[in-house]
Amino acid sequence: GEVFTFQEIEEAIKLHQPKLVGLIHAETSTGACQPLEGVGQLCHDHGALLIADTVTSISGVPLYLDKWGVDAAYAGTQKALSCPPGIAPLSFSDRAMKKLMNRSKPVPNWYLDMKMVASYLLKKNDGAPRSYHHTAPINMIYGFRECLNLVAEEGLENRWKRHREVAEAFWKDLEAMGLECLVAHEHRLPTLTTVKVPEGIDAKKVCTYILEKYQIEVGNGLGELAGKAWRVGLMGFNSRHDVSMAVVSALRDALAQQGYKFPNK
Repeated sequence: GEVFTFQEIEEAIKLHQPKLVGLIHAETSTGACQPLEGVGQLCHDHGALLIADTVTSISGVPLYLDKWGVDAAYAGTQKALSCPPGIAPLSFSDRAMKKLMNRSKPVPNWYLDMKMVASYLLKKNDGAPRSYHHTAPINMIYGFRECLNLVAEEGLENRWKRHREVAEAFWKDLEAMGLECLVAHEHRLPTLTTVKVPEGIDAKKVCTYILEKYQIEVGNGLGELAGKAWRVGLMGFNSRHDVSMAVVSALRDALAQQGYKFPNK
């Protein structure tokens, strides 16, 4: 549930001299938000490109790809955008595109060959015809467009503010029940909260109880956090106070079923 400091990233770059630096802006498994300010310029100063995983941050938390110097970023439509899953927004800077288009060896993969995708999507300056690469998932693209329309109607800054306000209220309610978040407040994701499982509580039974009784799915911890934390997503359309309160109520009920002792008011 921790993030890298700027100094740690700088030391690693100086030590390993990579050509590409990858960071997860919004860590879905832990609920941590990695600061990216200044990292892009740091990478460029050392001849590296910066790629960021923004799957759980896009439209849910402040994200400035150009300002932060992010050369490549990928995201998911099914989280804070509230769009059906299946397509992945992808962004490349001019620096990254130049690197892609000037590679000397062909990519040993059809679907992930961005040079081929570029020749499919972009009109060539020399007048050569576009080349076929794949059949576009048209219905999903229309769905994605409608979700972006909803984001535009709400306003991106307003959307960020809504996610933050709902998350802050949720965190306050968790604290009132004596529960603790895994990630420090300053690096906590508004879109996804990891909650520490109290001692003596069966995490999986809590998830099962809430799903079966309330039809609310609370995620169990992943990897080393399995059985030690819950993952609660309040993002996109579900980033609402009524949804937050429903989760809190369900969690309170599930904990009471296992004899959890709530703090005295």
